[in-house]
Amino acid sequence: MSSSAYEDVSDHLARVLKGADAGAWADLDGHVRGVIRWGDHVPAPGAWLSAAPGRRPTALELALALCGPDGRTREAALPYVTHAPALLPLLVIRCADWAEPVRERARELLRAELPGLSPEALAAVAVVVLREARRLRGESAYDLLTARLREAPEAHVLALCAGEDRAVRRLAHRVVVDRALFSPARLASIAATDPDMVVQDLCADAAIAAAGDTVDETVLTPLLGSRTGRVRAAGVTALRRTSRAAEAEPFLYDRSALVRACARWTLRQTGTDPLPLYRAACAAGDRTPDFAAVGLGECGDRAADAPALWALIAHERPRVRAGAVTGLRLLDAVRFQRLVPLLDDGSPRVVREAAKALAPWADHFPADALSRVPGDEPAEAEAEAPADAPIRAPGGVTAPEPRPWALRVLRLVRWRNRGRSAST
Repeated sequence: MSSSAYEDVSDHLARVLKGADAGAWADLDGHVRGVIRWGDHVPAPGAWLSAAPGRRPTALELALALCGPDGRTREAALPYVTHAPALLPLLVIRCADWAEPVRERARELLRAELPGLSPEALAAVAVVVLREARRLRGESAYDLLTARLREAPEAHVLALCAGEDRAVRRLAHRVVVDRALFSPARLASIAATDPDMVVQDLCADAAIAAAGDTVDETVLTPLLGSRTGRVRAAGVTALRRTSRAAEAEPFLYDRSALVRACARWTLRQTGTDPLPLYRAACAAGDRTPDFAAVGLGECGDRAADAPALWALIAHERPRVRAGAVTGLRLLDAVRFQRLVPLLDDGSPRVVREAAKALAPWADHFPADALSRVPGDEPAEAEAEAPADAPIRAPGGVTAPEPRPWALRVLRLVRWRNRGRSAST
């Protein structure tokens, strides 16, 4: 191998050893094989195996032998990995080798090595195992890892739960659930706070299942108080188990459509029809919950409930107005002429919902008019500024007041309609 190629591989290995992602090991494997196969491969990889029997190779020499194109060299170099823990990811890659003797030897060594690994080393190996499991013949290393985790000390599994790699954390939490290492209360707490939705679902379902018919406040409180709708929905559904279905009523007005649907289901299981509750909430004036109108649109009747929703488009709170527009759209009760003025509403939330509801009439508007409505503000973080407050463009620059072009469009449409009527 030429000196420049040797240095190139050496630099690549050094970068991988500093903590690159799991895919970097597979890249190193392909890089070394390509350099050796197509470049100047003198001295040959694995020459140290016969030149100095019993000598431990350097990390670079071992990596070259493990990744080289000659299967016999790869197989002969495998036992030396046990003395170089940093290169164990290459042992994992060889478990999916295209040469059967190499695969079998690598799997035997990995099975023997896994029980003695520290939590940190186990995490480093697990990342590569899960990455390589997607490859042809990669399932064997995955099976070895999961078998080890089912028997590993609790501290090892918990360390993986707190790791940075998402796939490893998910696997570790599955093992935790299967081994019942956490109490229902702790599982509920993880479901309520973990940022990964897969872990949220897994732990929420496991907490409820582990608690059985004795779901108590230690489980329900974290679930119902979670900021994630999926977790709150699990908690609302669990209320039925505890004969507390009536407590699902406040969640009829939740900001999450999934939570609202679960609240309706929970109430119906005990014979409570949510529709009268929605109608009463929408008729409560200033006390109308923000998302009551949306819920009414999801389960109401167009003929009976559209008038109440039209009354709410003039509500003082933007969220209620926006919810009323959404409810009208869900009930297929949108009336073009009555909704167009909301495109000049002072709340971006209301304007967005109005534009969505008016999308079927897009040909009535100037080109791209409905796509230029304010839409960058997070829906859940909208500040209800005073009506006369100046509009701030991105960067803090004061933008001009919106022109009431929507009203002019409405007058134009009415004029066109009158013209068509006269012509007929």
